[in-house]
Amino acid sequence: MRRKISVAVGAVAIIGMMSGCAFGGGGTTDSSSNDGPVEITFQSLAYQDSTVAATKEIVDSWNADNPDIQVKLTQGSWDNVHDQLVTQFQGGTAPDVIQDESSDILGFANQGYLADLSDHLSDDVKSSVSDDVWKTVSTADGKIVAAPTLLQTYVVYANTDAFAAAGVEVPTGDELTWDQLQDISKKLTADGKFGVGWGLKQPTAAIMNTALGFDGTFFDVEDDGTAKIDIGDDELAVPKYVHDMAYEDASLDPITLTQSGSDVLPGFLGGTYAMYVGGNFLAQQISESAPEGFNWKVLPPLAGSAGPVQAANPQTLSVAAESKNVEASAKFIDYFMSADNLASVAEGDWLIPSTDAARTAVETNTNGENGWKELLATGEDLTGAPFQKATNYPQWKDQYATPLLQQYFANSITLDELKQKLTEGWSSIG
Repeated sequence: MRRKISVAVGAVAIIGMMSGCAFGGGGTTDSSSNDGPVEITFQSLAYQDSTVAATKEIVDSWNADNPDIQVKLTQGSWDNVHDQLVTQFQGGTAPDVIQDESSDILGFANQGYLADLSDHLSDDVKSSVSDDVWKTVSTADGKIVAAPTLLQTYVVYANTDAFAAAGVEVPTGDELTWDQLQDISKKLTADGKFGVGWGLKQPTAAIMNTALGFDGTFFDVEDDGTAKIDIGDDELAVPKYVHDMAYEDASLDPITLTQSGSDVLPGFLGGTYAMYVGGNFLAQQISESAPEGFNWKVLPPLAGSAGPVQAANPQTLSVAAESKNVEASAKFIDYFMSADNLASVAEGDWLIPSTDAARTAVETNTNGENGWKELLATGEDLTGAPFQKATNYPQWKDQYATPLLQQYFANSITLDELKQKLTEGWSSIG
C-alpha cells in the first residue's frame, strides 16, 4: 500500500535490519501426519516499533489460546515484497499467511498462488468491511484471496499558526476542493515561505489514488486482468494541479517534488511550508516530532469533481494456495481481523482499519485527538480502482509511471508528453 517513511534514524535502521532478515518458508507441518500442533508461518511486513509490538502481541495471544495451531512470526519488508513473493511462490517456499497490499496480490491470485478464503472468513468480518473494499481483494469469479486490514489515504496537514499569521481561515467542513487548496496555497506564500510542500519522489501511488476524485481511472480492465489504458483530462487533473501550483503559482515548493516525505516534513515542522500533503500515517511522526508549541491539524478530505474519493488499496493478509494448512491459516486471519486486534495495529501504524468495528474502536481509544477524527473520516469514501485489477500494473508503475511523473514534476516534459509516454509504456508491456 505504500513505502512508509520515518523521520527517526532508529526507524530507518530497523528497515535496513529487516531487509536483511532470513525468511521462513511455507507449506508447513501437515496436520494429518503430525501428532504435534499445526505450525503456520506468518510473514509480517510491520516495521514501526509500535506495529511490530502489536503484531507480536496478536500472535502471542493466539498461540496462548490455540495450542493446537501455533503461528510462527517471520519478517519481510515492504521494500522488496513483490520480488520476494515471486521467488517464494516459484520455489515452493511461500509462508502460509502472507502480508501484502491489494494492488500487488491479484496478479499472484490470477496465477493460482493464493487460496480462496470465501468460505473461511466469518460473517462478522465479511459484514464489517464495505463491498467496495472487498472488491479490491476479490477475483473476477468471486473468490476472496485476502482479508483487507489497513488503509492509507492522502491528506493535507496544516500549520494553524501560519494560517493565523497570514489571516487565512483554516478550512472546515466535509471536504477541501483542489481549487480551494490552490487558492489557499497562494495566500499562504510570502517572504520565502511556501503554501505547501509535497514529497513526491515516488509519485505514482499518490497520483493514482487521488485521481479517482476526478473519476480518473486510467484503465479499462477485463476479468482476466488484461487492461487497456485510457488517459484523459480526469486522469491528468491531479498532476496538472500539482504542476501549476509549483510552476505557475510558485506556491508549492518544486524542490519538494523531488524529495521523499521524510525530507519535506522538517520544512513543515520548521515553518517553511504552511501545509504538507502526505499519507495519513505521517500524523504519527508529526505528533511525535513537532516542536513544542507547534499547532497543527488535518484538513478536510481532498475532493475533485467526483468528491473526496480515493482508491482503496488496503494492506492484506492472504494464504498461500500451496499451504498444507489453509483452514488453520484462515482462522488466524479471522482472529487478526477482530476489532481490538485490527485497532491495535491501526493505531501503531496510524492507518485506517478496514472494518467498521475497528474504526469505532480506534476513535474511542484515541478520543479522535491528534488528527484521528479527520483521518478516519477520509476512509469513508474509499473505493476500488481499476489499476488494482490490472495484471501488469506493478511493472508499468516501476518502469514508466514513476519516472515519467518525476520528469513532469521536474518540468522536463509537458502534460501532453506525459500522457503519450504513459500510454506508449503500457502498450509496450501489455
